[in-house]
Amino acid sequence: MKITAIHVWALALPLNKPYWLSGGRLKFSELDSTFVRIDAEDGDRRISGFGEACPWGNSYLPAHAAGVRAGVQTLASALLGMNALAPENINRRMDETLPGHPYAKAALDIACWDILGKFTNMPLWQCLGGASASAVALNSSISTNAPQTMIEDIQHASAAGYRIHSAKIGGSDAATDIARINAIEPVRQQLGEKVTYDINRAWTPSVAVEVLNSVAARGWIEQPCETLAQCAQVAARVPQPIMLDECLHTAADFYEAHRLNAGEGCKLKPNRVGGITKARFLRDYAISIGWCMHIEDVGGSAFADTVAIHLAASTPETQRLASWLCHAHLAVDPVFGQGARNRPDNLGYAIPPSTPGVGVVPDETQLGTPVASYRSASP
Repeated sequence: MKITAIHVWALALPLNKPYWLSGGRLKFSELDSTFVRIDAEDGDRRISGFGEACPWGNSYLPAHAAGVRAGVQTLASALLGMNALAPENINRRMDETLPGHPYAKAALDIACWDILGKFTNMPLWQCLGGASASAVALNSSISTNAPQTMIEDIQHASAAGYRIHSAKIGGSDAATDIARINAIEPVRQQLGEKVTYDINRAWTPSVAVEVLNSVAARGWIEQPCETLAQCAQVAARVPQPIMLDECLHTAADFYEAHRLNAGEGCKLKPNRVGGITKARFLRDYAISIGWCMHIEDVGGSAFADTVAIHLAASTPETQRLASWLCHAHLAVDPVFGQGARNRPDNLGYAIPPSTPGVGVVPDETQLGTPVASYRSASP
């Protein structure tokens, strides 16, 4: 299946309400998502595959939406004419053409997997080694706020079926975060649910050690500090298990994190690491060293969420934690009704589609006019 064309769309995804994280220093009200469609053909057979890449704004990670589209522009000519059914070979070509910038390659890689699934008549979860379309537990995401407001948000999420919550805290004021955790913990216990405290790298090691040794909470603490070395320093001095997130981009980061004993688990996000091909490799490495994983994406519509749920569903349940759905925070839905969602008949869980490929087809009328199209030259 030779790639004959690559089409690119830019779509604004406003949030339902402003979202604060990293102790309130990062605030977002709208995301900028990039959708791609790769067209491939072999004789009379033609298949199109879709992908999506949506950084969480410009300040959360070293990634931005304009960079995704610039990366696709750089990569397109190198991919035209290649076999879309060979994602590993596609990734090698992308890495040769544009070293680094994994977030700019993710949508292209995902579109190739969508084509592969459609070509083989298998859903993505099966292509990734899953035995069934198993239900994946979901976690809510609770924006940084005053303790009582965060408690109310957790209670609201619990009523929507979520039994695991990611509470965003962090900052330079240790007393404020101690108060947040100590206020939330009794409510968590009363509900009989779990809370991960996600710092999004906002603490210095000294604040992290002070806070975590001052509270009774013993659940997961996510990305307490900016760097991997700082997180390892904290992990050696606190009683809670550490989950790594924003400091993990490449296989080398994963290997170094394990060498440093920097944590017991990680967030694995296809868009951050470059797509499904590399996420699958890192997933399998994490399994081999005994890490637990939240498998979700950085941001995006229900399309991006569904891709991550496919990967999660194909992961052993013993090492699979809950997944977050970004589309629950959006005011628009370009794949209305499709994909893995927190549905009323199965609250608190999402099930990946069993149709071939990703099983989600964006509505191109909602995507609008492509911002770019790249095609093979006529013979």
